[in-house]
Amino acid sequence: MSDPLSDIVRLLRPQAAFSKGITAAGAWAVRYSPFGEPSFCIVQAGRCVLAVDGHAPVVLETGDFVLLPATPGFLLSDGRTQLPHHIDPVRDPPPDQAIRHGRQDGPPDVRLLGGWFRFAANEPDLLAALLPALVHVRGVPRFSQLVTLLGDEADDDRPGRDVVLSRLVDLLLVEALRAMPAATTPPGLLRGLADPRLAPSLRALHARPAHAWTVAELARHAALSRSAYFERFSRAVGVAPMAYLLNWRMALARELLREGRVSVADAADQVGYRSPATFSTAFLRHTGLPPRRYARQHAATPSAMRS
Repeated sequence: MSDPLSDIVRLLRPQAAFSKGITAAGAWAVRYSPFGEPSFCIVQAGRCVLAVDGHAPVVLETGDFVLLPATPGFLLSDGRTQLPHHIDPVRDPPPDQAIRHGRQDGPPDVRLLGGWFRFAANEPDLLAALLPALVHVRGVPRFSQLVTLLGDEADDDRPGRDVVLSRLVDLLLVEALRAMPAATTPPGLLRGLADPRLAPSLRALHARPAHAWTVAELARHAALSRSAYFERFSRAVGVAPMAYLLNWRMALARELLREGRVSVADAADQVGYRSPATFSTAFLRHTGLPPRRYARQHAATPSAMRS
């Protein structure tokens, strides 16, 4: 049976892009403008306060892990200093070397390892559907080990660096998804997978995206009536079953078209459309571009699309 969580991570193909050490001492506060890319941080020693826009401040302690799937604006500080130093990570990228905030001499009060990564597939809505804007995990030593490994690998230009970094970020993202309690996640795939009735139908849907699914057939996987399944799925996942199926099919279709190894007709068939014309209409409505134009504009390789 398919594992929907693995399907999503494989489709996103996260890639490590940047990692650095951050230390601070004395009185300090930094205000980061919105960044937009997924970012992470592990507290290696000490404590500090993180205030993400739209959320209550969070005290971070040694061993805590934070993931910001879309990195809005935030304030990081000692918890007392009121006048922050402003940083715009888009306009003024931080230096490659470690960063020191506050008092520049003497031992640091807090040590952080932070970084950000991008996805090979431009599917921001998929991660947004999985996670809240702020993921804060405490008491999971695996995060510290993974982020330390990622930081060590990012600092050295050893053979196979890119492969190792991508695998480590894969693990980091999956562990973050696993660590989120279902009750605290927004409606989305994670909450659906946490429901023992809905999970079998989600796994079946991911295993056979081209199947001519109906709500009644999916409801049988959940041992629920059609109406009960529709209501329960919509509440947990945030969209109706057929809308979720359409979203997943279109995500797979975009990936196939970016790769450039199949024709539009083949892509249509692989995601459940017997008519290329019907697929093209659905794809245009969903993405705003016809399939062939999308393939040309987002090609991952120079391969030309076949007719």
